[in-house]
Amino acid sequence: MYSFVNDYSEGAHPRIMEAMVKTNLEQTSGYSTDYHTENAKRLIKKAIDCDDVNIHILVGGTQTNAIAISSFLRPHQAAIGVDTAHINVHETGAIEATGHKVLTAQSEDGKLKPEMIQKIVNEHTDEHMVQPKLVYISNSTEIGTIYKLDEIKAIKECCNKNNLLLFLDGARLGVGLTSKESDVKLSDLPKLCDAFYIGGTKNGALFGEALVICNNSLNEDFRFLIKQKGAMLAKGRLLGIQFEELFKDDLYFELARHANKMAILIKNAISEKGYKFKSDSSTNQQFPILPNDLISELEEKFSLGDIIRVDDKNSSIRIVTSWATDENIVYEFIKIIKKFDK
Repeated sequence: MYSFVNDYSEGAHPRIMEAMVKTNLEQTSGYSTDYHTENAKRLIKKAIDCDDVNIHILVGGTQTNAIAISSFLRPHQAAIGVDTAHINVHETGAIEATGHKVLTAQSEDGKLKPEMIQKIVNEHTDEHMVQPKLVYISNSTEIGTIYKLDEIKAIKECCNKNNLLLFLDGARLGVGLTSKESDVKLSDLPKLCDAFYIGGTKNGALFGEALVICNNSLNEDFRFLIKQKGAMLAKGRLLGIQFEELFKDDLYFELARHANKMAILIKNAISEKGYKFKSDSSTNQQFPILPNDLISELEEKFSLGDIIRVDDKNSSIRIVTSWATDENIVYEFIKIIKKFDK
């Protein structure tokens, strides 16, 4: 059974594995103070075209979100996101467990908009309610959509107006930026975000997310907070080596482009059959609505994610491609779709 359930089913890109083996017996300092991690940070700063940032490489997305958000906020403050936001739906209350409420707005396309933010701010008027302080967005979003540059700029303007921080979840930042519909560059983010992270787990690394803190006021004692929350990896060089490989050339974006290309091949084939989608995604997550009989045929050879019944005859499914998705397997998948007689 070939899996289209997620983009982290495979291990890591061979270059990363080779680098890990090659450096295995090196002796380095711990806790991400090693030269591989320092070089990875230098390469990331070059990629984002900004030296005036602090970078911390953490193990996973939920860990990064929880540590960053809880560290940036005071005890009475809250985060704003859409209803489908990862911190609201898929992190087991990790943000709330740190004492911070997640305030949500309903969004059809998975994207937060200035008017949604302003409405939440206006509804929280005094000290008897939590104080909105941080805006959380994902690019790509949890339903595969992307933010255009003007949309992020508009959100940033709203944040500035209301004295809010802007934090971007980049678990799938690679596919977001390499979408053919995207006009956002990695170098735009330090200018627009107070903090963001570059996801490695879902883009060719074994594990790892590179948190970039752009607002200097958020840096104080951050390594203390990482340690206190159990996130300071003793063998931190394992994180550094991976990002060193991903950013020493175009590998990070090459892998993301491949994931998108595989997804769009599938999307086009489904569209040609006249089937609809729950969201208009240009990235590696696709959410088609297909006949249940076709889904049953696909499930004979492929693992699919999030099958949700739409009506008696149709269901939506989640198809996710990755940096390692085999193009020949994609064409086998497409063949079944094209042959199906509805």
